[in-house]
Amino acid sequence: MIGNKPFDIVALGELLIDFTDAGLSPAGQQLYEQNPGGAPANVLCAAARLGMKTGFIGKVGSGMQGRFLRGALVKEGIDVSGLVMSETESTTLAFVNICKNGEREFSFCRFPGADTCLRESELSGALLHGCRIFHFGSLSMTDEPARSATIAAVRAAGESGALISYDPNYRAPLWPDESTAKGMMLSVLPLVDILKLSAEEARLLTGQSGDIAAFRALTSMTGACVVMTMGADGAICACGGKTVEVPGFSVGKAVDTTGAGDAFCGALLSRICRHGIGIGIGEDIRFANAAAALCVAKRGGIPAMPYLDEVESLLQNGAL
Repeated sequence: MIGNKPFDIVALGELLIDFTDAGLSPAGQQLYEQNPGGAPANVLCAAARLGMKTGFIGKVGSGMQGRFLRGALVKEGIDVSGLVMSETESTTLAFVNICKNGEREFSFCRFPGADTCLRESELSGALLHGCRIFHFGSLSMTDEPARSATIAAVRAAGESGALISYDPNYRAPLWPDESTAKGMMLSVLPLVDILKLSAEEARLLTGQSGDIAAFRALTSMTGACVVMTMGADGAICACGGKTVEVPGFSVGKAVDTTGAGDAFCGALLSRICRHGIGIGIGEDIRFANAAAALCVAKRGGIPAMPYLDEVESLLQNGAL
């Protein structure tokens, strides 16, 4: 077990509503289901359902959408003392269309969203200094003042002894251009202990066309523990001089891939919290693969995060 602090995992970033494709109305019009989401919040929910004590830092509007999201975190047992309810900015909304293969297409309402307006002065020192792992993503760095607040939070948590976990979760519509995104996403690597990303993001950051080539390029760029997810093929990890590749689990037809990477990340961080980074990494990745597989078998972000008994059952049975 690493450290001895009040919170196992604290995350900072976007908390938003995913309006997820829910088919057609009797009149033939598109329906959307309101789900709580946002990658850092999804990660915390996954970790909380796996027994971790978690806390969230971020900003939403004070209207009904923000109240709905705050209530969703409270329901999951996530500490919301670091959640700012803004009277002047609106909660970010995402519309998610589901393709036949379960993959997603996003459209965002964020002009600006409250999450991009988080200020350094609004950060919770108690959460930043009281966590064993601090997790963040790249979407809180698309705009100021949240960009500066994010980097300040990473530095504060790291100086307090927390492991720093980072997911450069790329959403093209939220960046001015790919070059800007790539530069900002790479800029924080020197501050990171755990880097979790998809194969697509690895290719973007390295300019390599092949997944394994991109993975190897990343491991040469950072001393962090690098974990690259590869969808149904599982994940590959380089940590402490050791590289392991762990296959995924069979789930049949994917229902919705929203939050799968976040379920993976939350599960991985929960394992690292229990016994430290790099110790039993192969079993940690297998555990995280199981969590991701369970997530894609359900709809939505936070609602699809698995519980510990579900993960343990899949690990024992080998398939859904």
